[in-house]
Amino acid sequence: MKTKDLIAEAISLPVKEMAMVIDSLLKSLNSPEAEIDKKWASVAKRRLEELHSGKVKAVPGEEVFKRILNRFSK
Repeated sequence: MKTKDLIAEAISLPVKEMAMVIDSLLKSLNSPEAEIDKKWASVAKRRLEELHSGKVKAVPGEEVFKRILNRFSK
């Protein structure tokens, strides 16, 4: 199978399956490291707690992209 055919087939998958393919490919490039994964999980948990407690305020994705575009279009 040619690479472009493989990519076209992967793109046609449902989002959940496409994400699984992407995750598998990325893992094959960078082997998971348990200690780093634990640290990231800890950071994610802390950030979620900050969000739920109101310590930080979520910014909608559209606003984030708008800010990025404004910053780099100057």
